Amino acid sequence: MSEMLDGKCIVLGVTGGIAAYKACEIASSLGKKSASVRVVMTESACQLVSPKTFEALTGNPVYTGVFESADRIVHIDLANRADLILVAPATANIMAKAACGIADDLLSTVLLAAACPVAMAPAMNARMWRAPATQQNAETLRARGVRFIGPEQGHLACGVSDIGRMTEPAAIVEAVQRMLSGNGDMNGLRVLVTAGPTREKIDPVRFLTNRSSGKMGYALAQAAAGRGASVTLVSGPVALERPANVELVPIESTQDLYREVTRRAPEQDIIIQAAAPADFTPEAVSDSKIKKTGDGLTLRLKSTPDVAKALGETKPDRQVLVAFAAETDDLLDNARGKLLRKNADLVAANDVTQPDAGFGVDTNRIVLIGRDGETALPLLTKAEAAQRILDAALRIYRAK
Repeated sequence: MSEMLDGKCIVLGVTGGIAAYKACEIASSLGKKSASVRVVMTESACQLVSPKTFEALTGNPVYTGVFESADRIVHIDLANRADLILVAPATANIMAKAACGIADDLLSTVLLAAACPVAMAPAMNARMWRAPATQQNAETLRARGVRFIGPEQGHLACGVSDIGRMTEPAAIVEAVQRMLSGNGDMNGLRVLVTAGPTREKIDPVRFLTNRSSGKMGYALAQAAAGRGASVTLVSGPVALERPANVELVPIESTQDLYREVTRRAPEQDIIIQAAAPADFTPEAVSDSKIKKTGDGLTLRLKSTPDVAKALGETKPDRQVLVAFAAETDDLLDNARGKLLRKNADLVAANDVTQPDAGFGVDTNRIVLIGRDGETALPLLTKAEAAQRILDAALRIYRAK
């Protein structure tokens, strides 16, 4: 994204996580995009990075204490100035304070006084991120509209590779630009997208799968993140890069997909089932490679779990479920039936026999089928189609 941030005041809160040094790059990048960056540092952050560094990078004073100005109330002044408050890194401690309304230092006091959008880029040990208290605090903050950017999988300071790494500065700056661009109509919403194929093992070297590339699902995840949603992408094996500011959950089999999606489903506002899970899996998987004998091979298959049906049967009243119908014949009849059978709110139907709308291409021809009517979209790029699908899902969500 090349948009500038002319005149936008961004309060950058820096806490005492080991990733505090990366906040220097964030401050510099925001300044280069013509934002006015005001840095607020916690006492612990000052032990890791000198306030003088941020003063040099931003050209503005750095704030560290509630009472450092005699002629104005610093936390109110900063809260009033800010177009956005970004906390990066956001430790478990500052998340807990913000969730509970504790205001015992300058940053937590600014957050409590804020009336502008707030974003947090968490950074912490994986066990601290997964701790029930931290997850509950994150849920509380999301419900209040706080946008979370990350955390990511990667190498952590404790020496392991796991979730908890702060999102890279360039992606954080990109997310800030999107939040301030006026296209944040999904701010505060939790969106889960599934994408790609699944693989059903036959033996250690063979599997059953399909031709899904995952491009539609990845476009949906990227579009939802760009509109401010907190996005989880549950993806089968694909050759695509993870979209920025999206939590990626890799899976392989349809059973994996079922497990990961149903576990996360209750907390989602919108679920988009764009994956192409296998409908059948071998009844038995060989522990060793099946040798070619010249007599052929007979496989007995059993049905896999119906992920969309399970989601439809258990979805909360306000949750929106979007299903996909990739068909080769009787497109509309099959899609209408799927809408009812899966208890979906919307079905995105496409004829995969068309060369510009099938698997692996960058365009799609979709018919949106809802409870109140049908809309045939023209040939669109998958990125454009993703926006139209999100528009429809958001309208349904707001009407519930």
